[in-house]
Amino acid sequence: MQIRVRSGDTLWYYSQLFNMPLRLIIDSNPGLDVANINVGQEVNIPGFLLSNYQVKPGDSIWKLSRERGFSLDALLLLNQSVNPNNLTVGQQLRLPLRVTWFVVDVKKPYDSQALRFDLNRLIEVYPFIRQRSIGASAMSKAIPEIRIGQGNKYVHVNGSFHANEWITTPVLIRFLNEYLLALTNGTDIRGLYMFPYYEAVTLSIVPMVNPDGVDLVINGLPVEEPFRSNVLAYNGGSTNFQGWKANIRGVDLNDQFPALWEREAARNPKQPGPRDYSGTAPLTEPEAIAMAELTRQSNFAYVLAFHTQGKVIYWGFQGLEPPYAETMVNEFARVSGYEPIRNIESYAGYKDWFIQDWRRPGFTVELGRGVNPLPLGQFDEIYEESLGILLASLYLE
Repeated sequence: MQIRVRSGDTLWYYSQLFNMPLRLIIDSNPGLDVANINVGQEVNIPGFLLSNYQVKPGDSIWKLSRERGFSLDALLLLNQSVNPNNLTVGQQLRLPLRVTWFVVDVKKPYDSQALRFDLNRLIEVYPFIRQRSIGASAMSKAIPEIRIGQGNKYVHVNGSFHANEWITTPVLIRFLNEYLLALTNGTDIRGLYMFPYYEAVTLSIVPMVNPDGVDLVINGLPVEEPFRSNVLAYNGGSTNFQGWKANIRGVDLNDQFPALWEREAARNPKQPGPRDYSGTAPLTEPEAIAMAELTRQSNFAYVLAFHTQGKVIYWGFQGLEPPYAETMVNEFARVSGYEPIRNIESYAGYKDWFIQDWRRPGFTVELGRGVNPLPLGQFDEIYEESLGILLASLYLE
């Protein structure tokens, strides 16, 4: 919701007027001189929409203020050209509407277009979140990263490294929406009030590492060549891509990192295909390169990669993980019911590389149980299990 500054207004006054943390208003207006806002400037107030209202017989600004639960001055601020002492029937007013519901619907086949639409919607209502592209896929689709929070502890979560594990993306977007609702309404999630975590933690989310692959699984063959012909050949001529994990070039993105890559490649397929092909070398694929560059440029305290399926959490790599990683994974297990597993014979994954190069905790979280892609009928159960892990990622040290 945008408002226009009047003489004498301050951002602090707006925070009182709309019962919104001042920090969220400041962060919703980057580039604004907080100490010197000017008459006529537009200011974003997060967590609100504007609703149009047509004046009815018997209405007054005072009556509407009382009925809507907003101060009189909030309505005057939004209707500066209106004479409050002379309303006329049929006149249009702008009234504030606090958002108390999920503004995005994620329980649907969730392709890259759905992600773009929902992120734009969330940014419109909650402009204190920051979005940027960390790179582009092989088909030149943007790979968005969302950051939320102002803390010095940086935590990273990602989803949809594997195409047919796309349900991890709507899980992350639902959590983002729930977090935003709690921040702007001063409510809790499972007894935890979120604003202290906003101040303490900067959360980085890459909700869809592999947009081309996800679109292939959900929507089928792309129109563009050579991708259309190539994936058809890689898939043995079949147009059923439900078993497809790789990117559009037939490379498994979670086998692309320089953490004993040679060992993983030696046992994997030698040609592009639906799954497990490690590529010709580490970090040949644009999606993996984008994730590596993001990680190198950031100072992540720990990372979580969301996959499906198995209800397990992998947390070790070659004994290089720090001792406190075990304490962390035990808490993740407690809040989710998932089984922690330290080591398996698997290499070249994102969390493996992170543990190896930073000696910090990295976790691969395998959501749900069944055959990928997991059905949307499991979404609510998977989300509740994931929610505990995502909340713990904010409060664990």
